[in-house]
Amino acid sequence: MADTMQFDLVSPERSLLSTQVKSVQIPGADGDMTAMPNHAPTITTLRPGILKVETESGVQEFVVTGGFAEIGESLSVLAEKALPRADVDQAAYEALVDEAHAVYKKTKETFVNEPGPVDDAVKMLQDMVAIGTHIGLDPKQPSL
Repeated sequence: MADTMQFDLVSPERSLLSTQVKSVQIPGADGDMTAMPNHAPTITTLRPGILKVETESGVQEFVVTGGFAEIGESLSVLAEKALPRADVDQAAYEALVDEAHAVYKKTKETFVNEPGPVDDAVKMLQDMVAIGTHIGLDPKQPSL
């Protein structure tokens, strides 16, 4: 169909979705974007957020923690970690935030007086915390 394109979402653990889509809202590192059929070829990195996939049968949402998307005649998203939104309860969300907080702490210890990597780790942690608000869970506020 001319009004759909092939979409594949994979993480290191598994392939989560492979289907024809009308559009995909991507949490890009440089801002959110929507990919649709005939989109200009693009590669973007992902930030932690919600990936929304619109198919003929409705919208599916996935929580992603990072990775990248390659848009061409088809769209491939290679996520560091991806979970169907329905599978993310308060405990799963808090585990994701705890993991991001551990990365922040390790980065802060490793890169003393080097703000760039520490700033990136703080941004990732803040994005993970924001996901809780976006999906209706109680946001976890780790100490920086």
